[in-house]
Amino acid sequence: MPLDIAFLAEYAALPDRFHSRLAPMQVREPALLAVNEDLARDLGLDPEILKSPEGLAVLSGNSVVPGSTPIAQVYAGHQFGGWSPQLGDGRAILLGELRDRNGQLRDIQLKGSGPTPYSRMGDGRAWLGPVMREYILSEAMHALGVPTTRTLAAVTTGETVQRETPLPGAVLTRVAASHIRVGTFQYFAARQDVEALGTLADFAIARHYPETEGAVGLLNAVVEAQASLIAKWMGIGFIHGVMNTDNMTISGETIDYGPCAFMETYHPETVYSSIDRFGRYAYGNQPEIAVWNLAQLATSLLPLMGEDQKAAIDLATRAVHRFPDLYAAFWKQELAAKLMLDPSDPGMPDLADEFLELIAGRANFTLAFRGLASGETRALFADPAPFDNWEARWQRKRLRRAPQTNPAVIPRNHRVEEAIQAGLAGDFAPFHRLVRVLNTPFAVQPDDVDLMTPATPDQAVQRTFCGT
Repeated sequence: MPLDIAFLAEYAALPDRFHSRLAPMQVREPALLAVNEDLARDLGLDPEILKSPEGLAVLSGNSVVPGSTPIAQVYAGHQFGGWSPQLGDGRAILLGELRDRNGQLRDIQLKGSGPTPYSRMGDGRAWLGPVMREYILSEAMHALGVPTTRTLAAVTTGETVQRETPLPGAVLTRVAASHIRVGTFQYFAARQDVEALGTLADFAIARHYPETEGAVGLLNAVVEAQASLIAKWMGIGFIHGVMNTDNMTISGETIDYGPCAFMETYHPETVYSSIDRFGRYAYGNQPEIAVWNLAQLATSLLPLMGEDQKAAIDLATRAVHRFPDLYAAFWKQELAAKLMLDPSDPGMPDLADEFLELIAGRANFTLAFRGLASGETRALFADPAPFDNWEARWQRKRLRRAPQTNPAVIPRNHRVEEAIQAGLAGDFAPFHRLVRVLNTPFAVQPDDVDLMTPATPDQAVQRTFCGT
C-alpha cells in the first residue's frame, strides 16, 4: 500500500535557531499497540495504511516520508519556579504538519524517538508506561470536551529502555494544534533576540489567533484561552501536576501528561505528583499558577510592545490581570452546568460554594456531582444532614435537565495503573478496554461499572510519576 502523507514544514521553515534538524532514531522490532482510527480519518489519513508495514515504519521512526523535515524544537522554561535557560524536545521529533478536515494545521510529533541536542544527557527514549498513560489520558480529555493534544498511535519498539529497572520501549505519535509554549517565547526573550521573538509572535498569531494583532493581542488571546482551559480542568477534577512554563501551550491545549491525575476525594490541596514536593501545583493552586506562567509570557513579549517600556509594562499587566475575572466567569459557567443551575441566578455562586465545602474531604469529586441528578450523592456522606439542608434549597433552583458535564467514567488513577501493569506483562486488553470506555464518558455503561467506581484503600494510587 502506498504511504502518501503530504507533511507541511511550516515550523521547520523558521530560522535555524528555532530548532535542530535530525531524523528519528530507528528501533529494532516495532509492533503496533494502537492506532486512533477516528483521529486518523480527521487528519485525512487511512487507518489501514497506518497499520501497514509502511505505516508502522513511519510511526516508529524507522522511515521518514519524502517531503517531511523532522526537527526538534528548542525552548526554555521555569520548572517549579526555577529558571532553565535551555530545554527543548529532548525525546521528541516533529515530523511536520497536516491539515485536518476543518482546515486547521496540526503538528505530528513522535515522542520517544531518540536523543536530540536538547536531551540533556538523556537517552531520548520513552518506556511503555508513559506512552500508554498519555494515550489513555489525552483521548479521555478529548472525549470530556477539554482542549488537549491527542494521540494518533502507540508503537512498541522491541527494545529495552533503562530507567531504575529495564523496561520495554515505546513511541507515541502526538497530534497538537502546535507545540509552541510559553517557554518558547522565554527562550528568545532571555537571549534578547527581538527579531526571533517577533517572528515567533507572528507565527503564533497566524497559526492560532489570526483575528488578533500584535503582541498585546496575542497575550490577551492566550490569557483567555488559558482561563477557559483551567476552568475545564477544575470542573473534572484534573490535576496537571507539572505546570511549568514549558508545559503551557500558546494554543490553550493541555500538554504533557506526566504525573497528572484525576482527583478522588475532593480537596483543594490535593497533590499526586511525586516531584511536586511542596504542593506548588496542587489542584486548588492551578488558576494562580496559570497567572504566574502568563506573567512570564507577558514579560517575554515586552520587547514587542513598543519602545515606551512603562507603557508596555502597563499593557502587559492589564492583559494578565484580566485572567481572574475571565477565569471566574468560566468557572461559574462550569459549576452552574455541573450543578444544573442557572448561572444568572444570583444565589447560584453561594450554592456552588456551599456544595464544594460540603464535599471537601468527605466525598468523591466525580461521584458527588454525577449523583445529583439520580439522587445518589446523599449516600456519599457519613452524616447526610448538612447535605439534606443544602439539597432542599438546591432542588428549588435546579434546572430539570441534566447536561453532559458530569461524566460517569473518568480515567481513574488506579485503573490507568492497572492497564499499564497488565501491558508490561504483555496483556493489552485492559488498555484497549479503558480507551474504548473512556471514549463515551457520559454514557451509563452497566458492563463497565467497575471502571466508574473509586479505588478501594488497597487500590488507591497515592503518587504519580513523570515517566521520562
